[in-house]
Amino acid sequence: MRVRALHLDSANKDSTGLDLSINNKTIPEVDITYFFNKNMAAELILTVPQKHDLRAGDTNIGSLKHLPPSLLLQYHFDAPGFKPYVGAGVNYTRFSSVHFDPAVAAALDPSIDKSSWGGALQVGVDIPLSKNLYLNFDVKKLYIKTDVSSYGVNQGSFKVNPVLAGVGLGWRF
Repeated sequence: MRVRALHLDSANKDSTGLDLSINNKTIPEVDITYFFNKNMAAELILTVPQKHDLRAGDTNIGSLKHLPPSLLLQYHFDAPGFKPYVGAGVNYTRFSSVHFDPAVAAALDPSIDKSSWGGALQVGVDIPLSKNLYLNFDVKKLYIKTDVSSYGVNQGSFKVNPVLAGVGLGWRF
């Protein structure tokens, strides 16, 4: 089990022409890793719903929350003094509490898809501090996308696609 502080740095790629973006932020994360053997493991990554400001260009047009649990298969390398690993898997993101500024809502009647499935990639290292305590450094790339509609007509896609850089502690039991 690990607890981490992560910095979420969003790619903010937008095909709607609205220059959509969400803010970057530091968030908490908990993961549970199950080792099948000394090298292969599965990791479930969890956090709480994260609230973000939603912008079009430099203008704040609303807010949303997203919950992005991920499940990855990892390979842990044998190395003296530390344990590097790589992982790949799937991310499911649930968007909720989507609120638009009243002027934007009245003019565009915007909406976004509430669910996103995408890939997840990871590289990290565990550094032993004691028999069962580890310092962990981790970088992940998640692929998160939602379709944006106005008056029920698809206007394009908004890809958050964040890079998450984290540091934390792990306990092995």
